[in-house]
Amino acid sequence: MAAPYHVDVYTSALRLPKMVWDTFSSNPRSANIMYPHALKCHHLEDKGRQPAPDQFWIVCCTGANGSNMSVDFVLSCTRGPLGNYPIFIFTTVPHTQLDSNAAVVRISALVDHLSAYANVKRVFSVFAPELLARVFASIWTERKGIPLDPVLPEYYAAKLTYCNRESFNRVEPPLYAGYLMRLANESDIPKVAPLCHGFSAESAPFVLTHEEARKEATFLVNNQQLWVHCVSTPGNGYDIACIVAVTRTSDEVAAITKVYTNPAWRARGCAERLVRRVCKELLDKKRSVVLFVGHDNPAARVYERVGFVGLSRGAQGNIPGVERWLELGFDRSCVTLGHW
Repeated sequence: MAAPYHVDVYTSALRLPKMVWDTFSSNPRSANIMYPHALKCHHLEDKGRQPAPDQFWIVCCTGANGSNMSVDFVLSCTRGPLGNYPIFIFTTVPHTQLDSNAAVVRISALVDHLSAYANVKRVFSVFAPELLARVFASIWTERKGIPLDPVLPEYYAAKLTYCNRESFNRVEPPLYAGYLMRLANESDIPKVAPLCHGFSAESAPFVLTHEEARKEATFLVNNQQLWVHCVSTPGNGYDIACIVAVTRTSDEVAAITKVYTNPAWRARGCAERLVRRVCKELLDKKRSVVLFVGHDNPAARVYERVGFVGLSRGAQGNIPGVERWLELGFDRSCVTLGHW
């Protein structure tokens, strides 16, 4: 990474150059954090919608101008249905080959451009491969004087893992009478909203109000992005034991972004049963399913049984594509918290 590099800012997805789209499509799992959203923005702009004024992508390329250029880093500053996303950083450099000295130079350049396009209050957190997150946070704090959140500096420390057709375990646990798994529909929203709220309550600092949780549930259901595990209850119709959200999809990859089991139905295998069913449906059309799982999340055992790789102790460093990611948050008294 000693070659010359340069940085460009794109305020429209339509203006992202072909080499960026080629890079995304060649790295659909590691780019999943921003690639599907960029595709959605491109589609909307292509239909005539104006680009959002507060969204942009900063691209760092290495090499001389022309065909020898390669995309090394992409930083996104974008917005979702419930608010601003964190600053996301994607890299084409395998995490085992990231060099801190080279990263400092390029992340410094990304920070220079981010400073010109975003208010400091907008940068409430950064989510990136672990080394890049720490480098970005250090440089941002030095330049802007905004320290990490003194109460909870690490918002999310997780592995990026994946399940593909080869690793997927199709052996399903028993499906008892009265159990049903399906896409959620509008009638489920009153039962789904409390589960969205429960998930957020365990995802500090991104805790939703009950009204915001209902808004999220409505959005997920209306966009057919939410699966439910239903359980019949005598005399009371049905209850929803578990939810699984699938919200970032591209041609080859889909992402599970929310798994939550109703406390009343835990320890019954509902999450494993539903995650496996969702993966089965997705892998009929996609090459792989990705998810982030916290380092201390006991649900990693569930995901491993389904077929997500690199989750057993000591396995991560040996499996390409399984990476350590980190979200670092900045002092909440100095920024405006978003949601993702």
